[in-house]
Amino acid sequence: MYDVKFVYAVFGLIYVPEEKKKVVALLSGGLDSQLAVRMMQEQGFDVSAVAIKTPFCDFDCGRGCGFEIRERADDLNVNLKTVYLGDEYIEMLKHPKHGTGAGFNPCIDCRAMMFEAAKKHMEEIGAEFIISGEVLGQRPMSQHGPALRTIEKESGLVGKIVRPLSGGLLPSTDAEKEGLIRRENLGMIRGRTRRNQLDMARKYGIENPPNAGGGCLLTDPAFGLKAKDLFSHTETPTINDIDLLKIGRHFRLDDQTKLVVGRNKNENEVIKAIALPGDILLEVRDHVGPISILRGSGASQHTEFAASVTVRYSDAPKEESVTVVVTKNDSNKEVSSKRAREESYLKFRI
Repeated sequence: MYDVKFVYAVFGLIYVPEEKKKVVALLSGGLDSQLAVRMMQEQGFDVSAVAIKTPFCDFDCGRGCGFEIRERADDLNVNLKTVYLGDEYIEMLKHPKHGTGAGFNPCIDCRAMMFEAAKKHMEEIGAEFIISGEVLGQRPMSQHGPALRTIEKESGLVGKIVRPLSGGLLPSTDAEKEGLIRRENLGMIRGRTRRNQLDMARKYGIENPPNAGGGCLLTDPAFGLKAKDLFSHTETPTINDIDLLKIGRHFRLDDQTKLVVGRNKNENEVIKAIALPGDILLEVRDHVGPISILRGSGASQHTEFAASVTVRYSDAPKEESVTVVVTKNDSNKEVSSKRAREESYLKFRI
């Protein structure tokens, strides 16, 4: 059997290879999304990737959600477009249509927003469909059959989302009906085990596959409590408010006021960097300890208490009065304070 290019050359014809069909991948940087890309590339598709950032799942948040995503895209040899969902994501989180999980995670609404962003890119580049690394039954809220169908409907992508790892267990998509993909080339992975994915990683030469587990802070129950508190006391939280959620010990002092106490040097620096006009900063003058921030309309009423809590988390000796520097709008004053007793502050801890 002759090679097509050879036949064209014999007859003096110019061979123009058929252009690859384009698809868009939602790339999280985790193993599953990498495998989905490899499966589509193996079937001859030209894959472009979209990575989604939110205020709660940022590639730089230190919680494993990025997995050095740009390096992953380079390893996969795909173009990468990053989309940031900021204010619109916060607005959705105020009233998620499909509720939240055990933390404060609106997984179905979140996934729908991500697919909507990928849909725009799909239309821009003329791609055929969108792929993701979702595995049937892997996540309790967003990866069971009804949830997957709801996400498709909410994002306006019914029939246009291919989930290669579990596609053999799911209803036919438009791509399958149109003959672009074959069911026998789709996986039949189900549940939370990673055995099949690790076998596939070896097959595709993916070295040091990332550990399982998402990086969304909202799935963390402890963080979820702080997020719920913020959204229940603030009509429209800002990105700055959310950045403050990611650090420190949090205390709700009244409906308008909270205290956040730094836990280490890095958090102290972040607190200073994100302090806004009207915020009050507190720091023990002569001892190693935290920087604390009072935020809210009632902040000035709680300065004395906040000073005592700041002393509590410092290296100041017990039962000794020490000097606390209180800063507001570049104006400093000093107050004397002893460390707070546990029963006085734990009731305010979020």
